[in-house]
Amino acid sequence: MSVVPTPAGSATAATTKTAAVTRAEAKQTETNKKTEPYCARYKCIALTFDDGPWPYTPGLLDTLKKHKAKATFFLLGRKVAYRPELTRRIYEEGHDIGNHTWTHPSLTKLSDGEVFEEVSTTSEIIYQTIGKRPEYMRPPNGATDSRVSGLMVDLGLPQILWTGSTLDWQARDTKVIAERTLKLAKRNGVILLHDIVPETVKAMPGVLTALEKQGYKFVTLTTLLQGRKLRPGEIYPPRGK
Repeated sequence: MSVVPTPAGSATAATTKTAAVTRAEAKQTETNKKTEPYCARYKCIALTFDDGPWPYTPGLLDTLKKHKAKATFFLLGRKVAYRPELTRRIYEEGHDIGNHTWTHPSLTKLSDGEVFEEVSTTSEIIYQTIGKRPEYMRPPNGATDSRVSGLMVDLGLPQILWTGSTLDWQARDTKVIAERTLKLAKRNGVILLHDIVPETVKAMPGVLTALEKQGYKFVTLTTLLQGRKLRPGEIYPPRGK
C-alpha cells in the first residue's frame, strides 16, 4: 500500500490556519468578557450610607478611596445646602448620590404636598450643587406605601431599600457594626449604613479589608443594576429579597 506524502507547505498552512482560528476564538472570548456587565463577572456588593453629608463623611471617603471602593450616598437636602463642597467631593470621587428627603420625615405620615416638597427640594439642591439630578431616592426608615410610590412616579424617582440593615444607628459599637456588615454581605447585596455614625466610619477599614479577602468588589448602585433602568416609583430591591 503506497502512502502519498503530504506537502510540507500544506501542513504548515493547516497549522497556521488552526492557530489563527484559536487566536480569533480567544479574542472573541475576551471581547465577550469585556462587554459582560461588571457584576456578572465579579462578586459585587453595594454599600449605602444615609443621612449625610456629615463631619465624619470625609474620613469615610478617605477609606473608600484607599480601597478603591465606590458607594452610594443618600443625602439629606438640608445637609447638602450646608455642606456643598463635601457633596461635590462625594460626587467627584465617583460615588452615587441619591435623594433622602430634606428633613428625614416618615413620608407615609405626610400629605401629598409635603412629600413633594421634601423630595423635590432635595433633588433641586443636589442639582444646584453637582449639576446632576439624583436618579434614585430612599424613603427615610424605608417608610413607603402605594400612595408614596405613586407620588414617586410623578417625581420620576425609583425607591431604593436594602437587602440588609446593620442598625448601626442603634448599635453605636464599632465591633458590632463590623460583625453585622460582614454577616449581611452577599453577592449583589445592598447594605444600609450611616455615615453620621462615627463607629460605622471607624468600622469600615476592617470591613472593606475582610470583604476584599472574600472576593467582593464595592460598587455604586448604578453599577450593581448592570444597566437595568428602574421605573419611577419602583421599589428595589423588592421587599423580602
